[in-house]
Amino acid sequence: MLETMRRHGITLAIFAACTTGLTAIVYSLTKDRIAEQTALQHKILLDQVVPAALYDNKMQDECYLVTDKELGNKQSHRLYLARKNGIPVAAALESTAPDGYSGAIQLLVGADFSGKVFGVRVTEHHETPGLGDKIDTRISNWIYAFSGKTIMSKNDHTWAVKKDGGEFDQFTGATITPRAVVNAVKRTALYLETVPTQLSSLPTCGEK
Repeated sequence: MLETMRRHGITLAIFAACTTGLTAIVYSLTKDRIAEQTALQHKILLDQVVPAALYDNKMQDECYLVTDKELGNKQSHRLYLARKNGIPVAAALESTAPDGYSGAIQLLVGADFSGKVFGVRVTEHHETPGLGDKIDTRISNWIYAFSGKTIMSKNDHTWAVKKDGGEFDQFTGATITPRAVVNAVKRTALYLETVPTQLSSLPTCGEK
């Protein structure tokens, strides 16, 4: 019995070692390709919120960390800076709508520094399927309504859902979700107006 158990143990150990070695080899062979695809997908996402024609730098490589309650929480949010001929012209900024119906909604907002929004994408949410999930581009085109809109001031009342007197559609049976997103985009666009004056003091994403 003990001899049989010993043989089985040795067999399992050899199998585990071979599996681990194979996994390491596969990872070594594919890690560069995976990294390339991840970078490409990130570039595509950034270009959805800040048109590529507006900038000529490697936007995804110029990343800063921003912490401000206007971005929905006290966590650090990544800001990707767009430059044209070396001059900052726009940015894509991660933001959080903390008051979604089913929890926090993560956003990426692209805008210039004068209140003009180029694009918005939801990067993570847990909203109710068939109701609040219309903020997802796979479900509806609602999020595209922000593109090209300009916020004039903090008191710009057009930046609200129609139920609150604004110009953005709410969803049938679900007002909380679009209201949370509209308010978060508004706060983020207003915050981006302050970025040029504080850019030199922002830590980069590589800093600890």
